[in-house]
Amino acid sequence: MKLNLRHTLLTATAVILQLAVANSQTHHNHQEHSGKDHKGLSIEALKESNEFPNAKLSISNVTTEPLGADSVKVTFNFDVKNYELTKQTENMPEEHCANSAEGQHIHFILDNKPYQALYKPTNTVKLAKNSEHYLLNFLSRSYHLSVKSPGASVLIKFKIDENGKFVSLPTPKEPMLFYSRPKGDYKGQDAKNVLLDFFVYNAKLSAKDYKVKVNVADTSFTVDNWTPYFIKGAPAGNLKIRIELVDKNGKTVSNAFNPTERTVSIQP
Repeated sequence: MKLNLRHTLLTATAVILQLAVANSQTHHNHQEHSGKDHKGLSIEALKESNEFPNAKLSISNVTTEPLGADSVKVTFNFDVKNYELTKQTENMPEEHCANSAEGQHIHFILDNKPYQALYKPTNTVKLAKNSEHYLLNFLSRSYHLSVKSPGASVLIKFKIDENGKFVSLPTPKEPMLFYSRPKGDYKGQDAKNVLLDFFVYNAKLSAKDYKVKVNVADTSFTVDNWTPYFIKGAPAGNLKIRIELVDKNGKTVSNAFNPTERTVSIQP
């Protein structure tokens, strides 16, 4: 079940899809059009209310259990401080968007696959023996926007060894980009403002440093500020989104999850 919320938009920033697009002088709003017209679709930066500066998330412990000859059941338990899971996020802004009726939660992203929403501080997954994995977790508002304050996320790398044991590997230091939203199907009012959000790790976005190249439908633009967006007026059907972390020279950062492409369903 989803509710509709209202969000405050930054009025100064908008990326509008059209057949003729003026060249921008800054990386933040640079966009290119590939030829297909989605008249009326726009992308607007979203102001983050309730930054939750004291929110903390950590992994308290991990346990494993045999599951057949080749797999194990791995349970992750989390410690959440200064943040209430299942609570509806307060100070909702003005524009409608998809919201979880179950409230605030944790985004559990294993190997950059579509996240699982955790409303309790625990999760169990099935993993193969002799496998390595990245796991990103971060606190999320009830409307699925990530909490970006220091301490509100945790990234680990680990392996399941040949005996089915959990083994921690060195904490990742390389710049990484993880996809979060949009995800799934958007119907009715939820399709009017579709949240675009990603999570940056070990990299600072700026005009002189790392940037994220974004492609929505047939328009590309580059952002140098870690900001969420609303995709507004998306046409009915499948909507493709692609995100890519690039360095200061515009070259793709090399890692297993970059770039990322997803498709969601829009049913206005």
